[in-house]
Amino acid sequence: MKMLLTVQIPHEPFNSLVKSGKAGETLGHILETIKPEAVYFTEQDGMRCGIFLVNVQDSSDVPAFAEPFFLTFQASCKFRIVMSPEDLQKAGLEELGKKWG
Repeated sequence: MKMLLTVQIPHEPFNSLVKSGKAGETLGHILETIKPEAVYFTEQDGMRCGIFLVNVQDSSDVPAFAEPFFLTFQASCKFRIVMSPEDLQKAGLEELGKKWG
């Protein structure tokens, strides 16, 4: 299942990694490990933020996506299930509308 992983990275220890020249290498290692389908970096609430589209086969996979960010950056992670247009077409909205509408 596709999940959107939003990672909010506090200023420290990331600032120290930037100053030491290790931020890019560290992020690259994490990305090689979690293999996201898409990656975007932005700002959220005044902090660095990464948004990653990941494929989670089982709920037990979640720590493997989150722990690199928790342990390396002391980051906050949020997971949200996402659907493609094809997934939404398979959802049975018409039947649900009849049942609950």
